[in-house]
Amino acid sequence: MFRFESPQYLYLLSVLVALIAIHYCIIYKKKRQVRRFGDLELTRQLFMGVSRWRPEVKFWLTLMALASFIVALARPQFGTRLDTRERMGIEAIIALDVSNSMLAEDVKPNRLEKAKMLVSNMVNGMKDDKVGLVVFAGQAFVQLPITSDYVSAKMFLETISPSMMSVQGTDVAEAINLSMRSFTQQEDVSRAIFVITDGEDNEARGVEAAKQAAAKGVRVYVLGIGNPDGAPIPIPGTGQYIIDEEGNTVISKLSEEMCREIASAGNGSYIYVDNSSSAQKKLSEQVDRLAKAKMESQIYSEYDEQFQGFILIGLLLLLLDVFLIERESKTTWFGNLFRRGRPVATVMLLFFSVMAVAQTDRDYIRRGNRLMRDSVYDKAQVEYQKAIEKDNTNPISHFNLGNALLYQNKAEDAMKEYETAARLEKDKTRLAQIYHNMGVVLQSAKQFDKAVACYRNSLRNDPTNDETRYNYALSLFQLKKNQGGQDNQDQQKRRQRSRRETGAAATAAATTGQEGRTAATATAAGADESREC
Repeated sequence: MFRFESPQYLYLLSVLVALIAIHYCIIYKKKRQVRRFGDLELTRQLFMGVSRWRPEVKFWLTLMALASFIVALARPQFGTRLDTRERMGIEAIIALDVSNSMLAEDVKPNRLEKAKMLVSNMVNGMKDDKVGLVVFAGQAFVQLPITSDYVSAKMFLETISPSMMSVQGTDVAEAINLSMRSFTQQEDVSRAIFVITDGEDNEARGVEAAKQAAAKGVRVYVLGIGNPDGAPIPIPGTGQYIIDEEGNTVISKLSEEMCREIASAGNGSYIYVDNSSSAQKKLSEQVDRLAKAKMESQIYSEYDEQFQGFILIGLLLLLLDVFLIERESKTTWFGNLFRRGRPVATVMLLFFSVMAVAQTDRDYIRRGNRLMRDSVYDKAQVEYQKAIEKDNTNPISHFNLGNALLYQNKAEDAMKEYETAARLEKDKTRLAQIYHNMGVVLQSAKQFDKAVACYRNSLRNDPTNDETRYNYALSLFQLKKNQGGQDNQDQQKRRQRSRRETGAAATAAATTGQEGRTAATATAAGADESREC
C-alpha cells in the first residue's frame, strides 16, 4: 500500500507546470527574435559551438530534480497496516472458576487471587503463543477472546471477581465447551484448555466434555486449587462467612478426585495448587511440553518512509546537470563544475546530501519498534522520546511511546501519550487503535463509563474491529451492573434515612411527652410546697 504522509506539499508540483510554460514561452520569443535577422538555418551558423539540445536536457534534469525533492517533502510511504507473520506457538484457553467458593482462604491470599497469580506468571512466560480467558461459575462467558496481546490479557485478568457472575455454582462442562468454541480456525496448531477450579462441579458433566475435547485433539489440564479438608467462604467486606439454610457455615472442599477424572478424560494432567510454587513450575513444564506449531498472526506494522530514494534521485539529477555544460566543448564535464555560477549548484548538492543523511524522527521510531519486538520496553521508550524531541507533532511517536509505557505497567503515563496522539492523529484506522488502547486502560481501572466512551470513538473510526465491539459490550454490561448496584444502594440509603427520620420523630414525640410529664410533676411539687408554707 502506498500513501503520502504530507500530501499538501504535492501542490508545489503545479509550480513546475508554470516553469515549463515560462520556459517554452522564452524559447518561442528567442526564435522570433532570431527570425528577424534572417533565415533560421543561416543564422544558426552564426552561433557556432552553441548546443541545440543540451540546454533543453539541463532544463528537464533540473525540473525532474525539483519534482523529486517535492515528492520527498510529501513523505511517500510504503507498507500496510496488517502484516501476517509466522510464529511458533500454541493456542491456550484459560478457564477460570469464579464461583463464591473461590474466595475461600485455605490458599493465601485466597483461591481466586492465587489462581490469578498463576495465570499472570503463565502469560509472562509466553512469547509466540495465543491466550484467551473464559470465566465460569453456574454459567460461562468469554472474558477475553484469544489473542497474542499479553498486556490486555493481564489487564482483563485483574477485573475478574465472583460478582460478575449472576448464576453461582460450578459448571466445568460449560466452561470446556465454550473454550472449544473460542479457538481460531487455523489448522495444525497445538491447543490446550487449562481449567482452574476447586473441583466442586455441581453439574457433573465435566468428564464427558473433556472426552469430547480430547477427541478433537485438544488437551484439558486441570489445576485444583484449595484444601481437601475444606475452608469456610468469607463474605467480602463483612468479616462473616456464608451459611446454609440451616444456619451452618458452608465449608468448601477441593474435590481432587473430580479434577483427576476430568484431566484424565481430557488427555491432560492434574496439578495440585497450594501455597508453594511447585504448581507454577509444573504448569510451565506442561506448557513447554506442548508441541509448538507455526501460527499465523496479524500484527500492526507502520508505514515505512521512502523519501530517501526520491532525494537520492534528485541529487543524481542535479549532479548530471552540474556536469553537463551548455556549449559544445571538448573539455571534460568536471571542468564545468568550477565555471561561473556553479558554486551555487555545489552548495545545493552538499545541502541535500546533508538532508539525506540527517537523523529523522522516523529513524528513532523504527529503532524503537525493533526494541519493542525484542521486549526491551525501557530502551524502546527512550527511542520514542527521542523521536518526539525531533517532531512533537507526530502522533505515531506518542502512540508507540504510550504502548511502551503500558508494557511497563505505567498506565497513567501511557494514557497521557494516548490522549496526545488522539489529538494529533488524522488517520481513522490508527485513531481507532488509539481509542481502543485507551479503553483497555480505563476498563482495567474499572472506569467503565470512560472506557465505553473510548470504545465508541474507536468504533466510529473502525466499525469492523471485533475485539473493540466485544470490549465495548463488556464495559457497557459492567457499567449498567454498577449503576444498578448503585441504584439499589441509593434505595437502601433512602429507606434507612426514612427509618431514621421516622425513629427520630417518634423519639422526639416521646421526649416531648416526657418533658410534659416532668413539667406537670414539677408544678405539683411546687403546689405541695406552697401548701406547706
